[in-house]
Amino acid sequence: MSLSSEDSCYLHVQRLSKKPSLFLQFVADRADSSLGASDVDLDDIGLDYGSLEDYEKHLHVIVDRFKSLGEVTSALKRLKVEPCGLIFGIDYTLSNKVSGMNTFHGLSLHDTTSKKTNPYQEVICILGETLEPLDDDGIIPAYGFGDRIVKDKGIFPLKANGDCDGFMEVLEVYNVVTPKIQLGGPTNFAPLIDEAVRIVKEKKQYHILVIVADGQVTNEEDTVRAIIEASEYPLSIVVIGVGDGPWDVMNDFDDKLPERRFDNFQFVDFHKVKSEARNPQPAVALAALMEIPDQFQYIRDNGLVERL
Repeated sequence: MSLSSEDSCYLHVQRLSKKPSLFLQFVADRADSSLGASDVDLDDIGLDYGSLEDYEKHLHVIVDRFKSLGEVTSALKRLKVEPCGLIFGIDYTLSNKVSGMNTFHGLSLHDTTSKKTNPYQEVICILGETLEPLDDDGIIPAYGFGDRIVKDKGIFPLKANGDCDGFMEVLEVYNVVTPKIQLGGPTNFAPLIDEAVRIVKEKKQYHILVIVADGQVTNEEDTVRAIIEASEYPLSIVVIGVGDGPWDVMNDFDDKLPERRFDNFQFVDFHKVKSEARNPQPAVALAALMEIPDQFQYIRDNGLVERL
């Protein structure tokens, strides 16, 4: 079986017996025919399936066949995942100074003095090029968290006098303010997620919250509370993990939390995806957006925007 540049791969979970099984089907984006299908039991590939609800997902997997991020954006538009609003959050905790020991040449992950593009700058550029065409007004609220002033109790706007006009301004503002920020901690996503929910309620529109962070959250209880509460709203949360990790809690947020109304959280290990991909930038974008179509479909089918 071979796939052309127009083909897609869909992953379903179906209950074929008393426990869930994976159903892998290759189909054509042109919707002309199915290329083939095969069933794979979760046990056969070593997955801990847990409850069916944990794995009942429909993932649009766009493999290496894409030549540019623009083609990825076109695929997302064909899936009707627009218009939407975007929100960006950046981790300024002290651990950023040492979390690049293995993955960023021992430099601070927020280093802006060397000629190397730091991981935060990379993520802003990659996701900006992919996501910005989906944003209907181009206005992006961008926040920092975890610095010495707000610690784990709040957030601060990256731009002092308003929201950013597009991802290029997010990058420009990041480059200006980052050298002036005193890193702090601990790490708590809750204030940022709560602010994203507030924006969603105010705008009455689907949003994607992108959080770029360097490690585990310190205040897990508050963050879990915020993620669960956010699942009642038309909001997708994408966390891009930069640096050395560890990432076990992030993976738990991604795969567990059954109290959520829907699976609203996607985690991406930035350096792992980059190191394993033939084309790193599209691979990172795809990993970040992998669950957006399903999340958007659930939100639309269940009227979460209309309930605001």
